[in-house]
Amino acid sequence: MKFDGNTCELSQVKLLAPCLPSKIVGLGLNYRTHAEETNLSVPDAPLIFLKPSTAVVGPDDAIVLPRSSGRVDYEGELGVIIGRKARDVPKDKAQDYVLGYTCVNDVSERHAQREDGQWTRAKGFDTFAPIGPWIVTDVAPDNLKIETYLNGELRQSAYTSDLIFGVNDLVSFVSTIMTLLPGDVISTGTPSGIGRMTPGDTVEIKIDKIGTLRNQVVSQK
Repeated sequence: MKFDGNTCELSQVKLLAPCLPSKIVGLGLNYRTHAEETNLSVPDAPLIFLKPSTAVVGPDDAIVLPRSSGRVDYEGELGVIIGRKARDVPKDKAQDYVLGYTCVNDVSERHAQREDGQWTRAKGFDTFAPIGPWIVTDVAPDNLKIETYLNGELRQSAYTSDLIFGVNDLVSFVSTIMTLLPGDVISTGTPSGIGRMTPGDTVEIKIDKIGTLRNQVVSQK
């Protein structure tokens, strides 16, 4: 695909999710403050889980709370977009495989998470992976400010320098376990301040030098 030179105003278009991942690799407890607020130990190695591609939605799409849900939380995160096929990537070569960065909301159903003891159901509902608003390719990921707002109120605030396992560590680690394909996403974990969403809420994930991912929350019909 080549750029044809045509442009339009952002207000004239609807943004879709900026990539179509074959999988989203999520990180649990990758900020010490989040481990502390959940009373869980900091892992010795990256704690990974998968979200399906069917969970992906884009900017301004609805997060749909399942009829069976009890408590559904937002989790603002930095997303790493893979640019080319990656397998057994050395840490010092990790950036060669990164296309760029975006915002991710790792939506999580807490009752299912507690009941199951593993996270597939809790993290895998349709619409539970908002991604966007776009991919930024020319930003360093090491010290970006990340914030989450619920109905305009600041709920999460941290810097990616607080990550326990940084971007290069994660790309290298995950690629030793599974092959990463172009468009795949590594969602790097959330800081403290997670909280419940209810129908009618608006959630915004803002990351310095990247942009704002905004989604509304609705009930399943």
